[in-house]
Amino acid sequence: MTTDQIHIAFLRAVNVGSRKVEMARLREVLTGLGLGSVRTYIASGNAFFTSADSDPERLVALIERGLEDAFGFEIPTILRTADQLRAELAAAPFDGAGPAADERFSMLYGSAPLTGTDLPVRSPKGDWEILGTHDGTAYVRWRLLGGRPVNPAPVIEKMFGVRATGRFFHTSQKILAAAEKN
Repeated sequence: MTTDQIHIAFLRAVNVGSRKVEMARLREVLTGLGLGSVRTYIASGNAFFTSADSDPERLVALIERGLEDAFGFEIPTILRTADQLRAELAAAPFDGAGPAADERFSMLYGSAPLTGTDLPVRSPKGDWEILGTHDGTAYVRWRLLGGRPVNPAPVIEKMFGVRATGRFFHTSQKILAAAEKN
């Protein structure tokens, strides 16, 4: 007997500019794809669902195709199980301390394992650095230069040859807690 796993879909670049995705419609679309117990968390593209299908590539293909059909534009999707996200949070190299006032800690979720690069990696301007990786997740410390963060996801995608999207570390913790809530 197969038990349905909790999956977390991180959608990239929704509700940015003209890429509007209403969460009620997102839940409707994902439910229509046959996914169970669909819920969302904040309007930045985080969805949870259950599925007996444990093949992440098949699930991502199903979700991306369904979302593009429903919303009219590509929505890159990075998928984790609740167990995977819990392990990635536990592996975070942030030393249990909160960031300094001019810093932010984030996790960039990749579509495949992140390998082949010596770490840490720092941006030329010093506004972010990859402190480490765990499977398909990069742990990033951002430094606010001029009060503004810079999104390193495009650089990470190119560096590792993956698709990626990020969430702040504290938001990732809240996402896992919400996904596991009945």
